[in-house]
Amino acid sequence: MDLSCFKAYDIRGRIPDQLNPDLAEKIGFAYATILGTEKVVVGYDIRESSPELVEALCKGLRSAGADVYNIGMGGTEQVYFSTFHYQMDGGIMVTASHNPKDYNGLKMVMKDSRPVNGDTGLNAIKEMIASGGCDAMPEMSGAEYRLDAMDSYIQHLLGYINLKDLKPLKIVVNAGNGGAGIVIDEIERHLPFEFIKIHHDPDGSFPAGVPNPLLVENRTSTQQAVIEHGADFGIAWDGDFDRCFMFDENGDFIEGYYIVGLLAQQFLSHHPGEKIIHDPRLTWNTQAVVTEFGGTPIESKTGHAFIKQVMRETDAIYGGEMSAHHYFRSFAYCDSGMIPWLLIAELLGRTDAAFSSLLKERMSAFPASGEINRTLTQPQKVLEGIEQQYTEQADVVSFIDGLSMEFADWRFNLRLSNTEPLARLNVESRGNPALMKTRTDELLSAISALDNSTD
Repeated sequence: MDLSCFKAYDIRGRIPDQLNPDLAEKIGFAYATILGTEKVVVGYDIRESSPELVEALCKGLRSAGADVYNIGMGGTEQVYFSTFHYQMDGGIMVTASHNPKDYNGLKMVMKDSRPVNGDTGLNAIKEMIASGGCDAMPEMSGAEYRLDAMDSYIQHLLGYINLKDLKPLKIVVNAGNGGAGIVIDEIERHLPFEFIKIHHDPDGSFPAGVPNPLLVENRTSTQQAVIEHGADFGIAWDGDFDRCFMFDENGDFIEGYYIVGLLAQQFLSHHPGEKIIHDPRLTWNTQAVVTEFGGTPIESKTGHAFIKQVMRETDAIYGGEMSAHHYFRSFAYCDSGMIPWLLIAELLGRTDAAFSSLLKERMSAFPASGEINRTLTQPQKVLEGIEQQYTEQADVVSFIDGLSMEFADWRFNLRLSNTEPLARLNVESRGNPALMKTRTDELLSAISALDNSTD
């Protein structure tokens, strides 16, 4: 059996050659057997292959004696919420997030919505299937129930904001035909907002393209709607809406890096002295904001498994990555694509300011390149070569995640992808966009030269 769909943190593959109902059933059986789960939440995204995979997954879980609580179609964070809120033993979301429409996958958690990754059960599940341990499953002994968790989930979301501080904003919401529209339709009756809904209805054929707002070409429809309707800001989500992307009142895309600083400020204004987790790719703005508002910034390796672990270890109130993943202590340290925009809306109402005005000063203070990807033939050689070229000049060198180097007035992070022959570069400066641009071009030239050299 092809088990190439097993990745470091989840399961993702093409339908049906890499992932299919037969394999999903075995995954369910192995998951419940290895983790000893008795009560498991199951949810699924809007992909056309999801219902069939869910049916097989639930069959496997029940064959291992687990009771299944099916919350139906929605987003990954609804599985996280239902798992911790209802004190279940685990949860599984059938989703491939922003992958092409012929892909699907599974994201798995255990009790308290702790992630199941290679070290905490995923490798063991793969090994059990590979060794034939799921070839002869017993008759189903577990039951299946329908769990309607929407009302409790909506009330939880509303608990992050003060409804009295909200103003009647006009907001463009772009679900990308993913699952976010379902939640917007439920929550809007509690809020004084006018929602301009585009690509709103769930549709697994993705008529507007794969829902991935990180792709520049996927931002146009949100930007145009913000401008056309004179909206206060815009939001776009990926398919399972565990990430949300922001646009200001001018339709300009806001890098996730600056949203991390804004949300850190929001939390520390109400909870001074708390810890804030951030990733190493872009750091100076976050560190400055957190320090200014009396918090403690803590750096973590990039990736949800690492961020969640560090947040639990330090009991941090909030963690953010520039990739638009935002994590919250009161959400079982999990990521949510709904909580961030609610906090932004509250901030806009309380300050009565334009979104761009809240960001302008920070973006000027720490201009950033955004993440630049380059395909390489010799990635390790490139990383080592860049380190050698810049070590003597650097004030600080860090290897928390790839190579980070800091100088008096600029810094960069260069990471290698774990799954592709890619280098990911981020550069920022202290108040000098021309310097940031110059250093970015300089690094890209050096990366290209190293990759093409035969020494």
